[in-house]
Amino acid sequence: MSSISLKLGYKYLRSNKGGGFSFTTLLAIIGLAIGISSLIVVTSVMNGFEKELEDRILGVIPHSVITSDNPISNYENIITNIKKNSEVIDASPYINIQAIVSSSYDTRGISVIGIDPNIEKNMSIISDYMLIGNLNSIEKDNSIIIGSLLAANIGAYVGDQINITTSDIKTSIIGSYPRSVNLEIVGIYELKTEIDQFLTFISHQTAQKLKNINNDETISIRLKTTNLFDADLISQNVLNDFNNNSYSYSSWKNTHGTLFEAIQFEKLLISLMLFLIVGVASILVLSTVVMTVKSKEREIGILLTLGASNKQIILIFFTQGLLVSLIGIFVGIILGFILIFNLNNFINFIEYLLGRNLLDAYFINYFPYHIDSLQILIICLISFLISLTASLVPSFRVVKLNPVQILRHE
Repeated sequence: MSSISLKLGYKYLRSNKGGGFSFTTLLAIIGLAIGISSLIVVTSVMNGFEKELEDRILGVIPHSVITSDNPISNYENIITNIKKNSEVIDASPYINIQAIVSSSYDTRGISVIGIDPNIEKNMSIISDYMLIGNLNSIEKDNSIIIGSLLAANIGAYVGDQINITTSDIKTSIIGSYPRSVNLEIVGIYELKTEIDQFLTFISHQTAQKLKNINNDETISIRLKTTNLFDADLISQNVLNDFNNNSYSYSSWKNTHGTLFEAIQFEKLLISLMLFLIVGVASILVLSTVVMTVKSKEREIGILLTLGASNKQIILIFFTQGLLVSLIGIFVGIILGFILIFNLNNFINFIEYLLGRNLLDAYFINYFPYHIDSLQILIICLISFLISLTASLVPSFRVVKLNPVQILRHE
């Protein structure tokens, strides 16, 4: 009898006139497919944006910075000891100076970073995004590398001289005034993030002169950790090895942590909203099974009279709901992957029709995507459970039917 239940459940998927699915069944399948594909596309795109942000922003800013109340002396020995920590990939001297850059065109606030260009290639991705010049160019005295947006904003280019004014005060016989220096632009980078507007690079030696510190001193030490999300714990372990309370640390979470928290929260909210589509589709599954139960009451009465158990009758309509759910989810997965792999082609087509770039205001000019298999599995599993629950509710309604009452009117 169980095999008959499965066969009847499959038969009730089809239209009474034969051929394809019934109209209500088709609606339920389409609704589930749209919900699943939307979830797959949106979560994959948001994963892609999150990964791009992680690679481009956290690939440039320090994972963590060790600082002290006073300039750090003999920093090379300290860096050598820090590198002994297995959770630290590399470490380098790091001087961050807040300044104002001036050109004949405009004035902007910037961050001037003093780095060792030979070590920086291991510390960040900036060398991979140089439009003009290379990191080693800043080894030249009084030279600087700036971002493409900053160059456009101040109307400067490679070879031009720009004035950098820091907040440090210089005192002479004529009085006290902010320290200022003219630097030559020797390179331009482009990350296509907001970093391009304010982050500039000079050599560590030039930064030492601006901060008026000795050659064996630095302001802070930059760490690159094996796991950037454990940067706080790793930094604390490094400080514990110092046995010196004058040192402290600041990780990327202090400067950019809220950005990634916002992305995670936004991803959660959008996923919950899209699951409402799956919920609506589940209601369609429920409606399909309810309408089938109502229209097949005569057949149910006959089967009950012939000795079919309540369990066997429930299995008929449960099978119907199960098949609708599986077909809808399968079609949704296929549709979702088709949309993901052709998303940029679709965007390019829309831009062609509109005659403008839709992504000019964003830090990348394409839709990145990152397919997380576990995430897609969870989406499908939750959607399947919701749809399955929706199909079970009307299936158990069959138990309340009285075959005598049904067949009395036949």
